[in-house]
Amino acid sequence: MSILIKPQKQQIEGIQHPIAIEPKTAGWQYVAFSVYHLRQGQTLRGAAEGRESILIVLTGTGQAELNGRSVGQIGERMSVFEQKAPYALYLSEDASYQVECSTETMEIALASTPTTHRHLPVRLIRPEDVSVEIRGTGNTQRRVQHIMDMDQEAEGLIVVEVITPAGNWSSFPPHKHDTDNPPYEAYLEETYYHHVEPADGFAFQRVYNYEGFDESVAVTDGDLVLVPKGYHVVSAMPGTDLYYLNIMAGPQRVWNYQVDPAFQRLLPPSGKITGSFLPAQHS
Repeated sequence: MSILIKPQKQQIEGIQHPIAIEPKTAGWQYVAFSVYHLRQGQTLRGAAEGRESILIVLTGTGQAELNGRSVGQIGERMSVFEQKAPYALYLSEDASYQVECSTETMEIALASTPTTHRHLPVRLIRPEDVSVEIRGTGNTQRRVQHIMDMDQEAEGLIVVEVITPAGNWSSFPPHKHDTDNPPYEAYLEETYYHHVEPADGFAFQRVYNYEGFDESVAVTDGDLVLVPKGYHVVSAMPGTDLYYLNIMAGPQRVWNYQVDPAFQRLLPPSGKITGSFLPAQHS
């Protein structure tokens, strides 16, 4: 299948469900990802069904329950381009959730991966729990919000979102994580869920290797891109800001990657992509 997944006009119990990817349909083993669009008064409910899961409120607000217990209001921002981190619900393998939309609309993403049966406690992730990093300089600068990265406990999922200013490059330099070669590289499947502002803009994403795999796609608002293998990089067109939500998972929860050798010269002496954190945003 193509790495580019366009939103579909499908519903589940009256709720818009434009994106739905399971490991089998994606052609890989670990990452499942869905998006739901709720209207005021609609309720999204479900269960982890034996998989480690996370529900991310992209926009809008709602009243939420975890395992039948109220956690109050979740959600705050009305656009993913606001300088605010999101709310999220972490669910272990036998957990359940319910979210009732309080605003005119609400966009929710749901991701999951096979569990390692550690059975970590369910929890509400608030914006103040999310570390925020400014990564890159000049036309590679972007804002990274570590919703559930290596600084937070989880079994397999790694979840971040990135806001890239118009005209800038992101996921840069091109890098890959498609081989288990510890401690240098870890196998991680990855999805990019994109929004652009204004909504009639677009961005480009390239996913490639040097063994004959090379796909470049134009992404528009609401598109999903799969990264099953290879180096990957993204660029936002001038006049269009770019947002994407990254979900990663693999056999081990380790984010080790290799930069395309052609771009190694752009790395600092540490050999890793670096940035600066915003202290006020730390948990």
